[in-house]
Amino acid sequence: MASRQPKQLLLAFFGEHVVDGATGPIRASVLIQVLEGAGVAAPATRATLDRLVRSGILARSRHGREILFALTEHGMAVLREATHRVRGPRPFDPQGSGWTLVTFSIPEDQRMLRHRLRSTLTWEGFAPLRDGLWLAPGEVDLAGSLEPLRQDLPPHAVVAFHARELAGFPIAESVRAAWDIEAIRRAHLAFIDVWGDPAAPAMASSALTVRTMLVADWLALLRADPRLPAEFMDAQWPATRSVETYRRVHRALAEASTAEFAALVAARPAVSRRTGPAARPSAPSPTPSAAARRR
Repeated sequence: MASRQPKQLLLAFFGEHVVDGATGPIRASVLIQVLEGAGVAAPATRATLDRLVRSGILARSRHGREILFALTEHGMAVLREATHRVRGPRPFDPQGSGWTLVTFSIPEDQRMLRHRLRSTLTWEGFAPLRDGLWLAPGEVDLAGSLEPLRQDLPPHAVVAFHARELAGFPIAESVRAAWDIEAIRRAHLAFIDVWGDPAAPAMASSALTVRTMLVADWLALLRADPRLPAEFMDAQWPATRSVETYRRVHRALAEASTAEFAALVAARPAVSRRTGPAARPSAPSPTPSAAARRR
């Protein structure tokens, strides 16, 4: 599979362990430790955290000498929207019938907003069909998907329609033009190859890190697969195997990774009450996962 980017891993971590709970801000040292287990150096994690703060996904605070990060309201909305598909029972099935069409106009000086909109559309299965026209299978809940962007979008910037195929105008050629179906197949097979290996749950010493890697790869696969109708795929289409693989490995990691996360969050360093220069707190000892203790 493609290398996991720090942003993917951080969003996977917050989406799995933070968005549903009341854990409070997460120490930077915890995030660095989890990503180091996935092969990401601490400077890359810190730089990515800075970018997520600038983009409004995370908020930074300080507790003694510790830097902490928490999801903003915008970050919560983005991850909750993604969670519906991440945990959904049939994540690769179209949402209803027909097709959703979108066109939009964003001023040239709002490139970041345009990027966010395109990223949201891609996550929801859209692909550019031709100049300024995006297509997605099914009846996409576009209002819900765009809610995190609503306050930033200019009035009437997005126009959307639900459509069906007309006799004499087959859509198959447009589908093949918009999506590389064989590339989607390869993404599924790569996921199955990595996570179908019986040794996959032990690919890192920390169950929390492995679970974060798994969810990051799952997010990438969900982004790659637009949920095309079954008639565009063959009988050997691997999506069902991908779902089975993901759920099996996720179940295998759940208990140990949840316990490890709870221990890391609970191990907050004490803050010196002395006046004058604060003493540097000692770093908490990393808590090994149950999987690591068995080795």
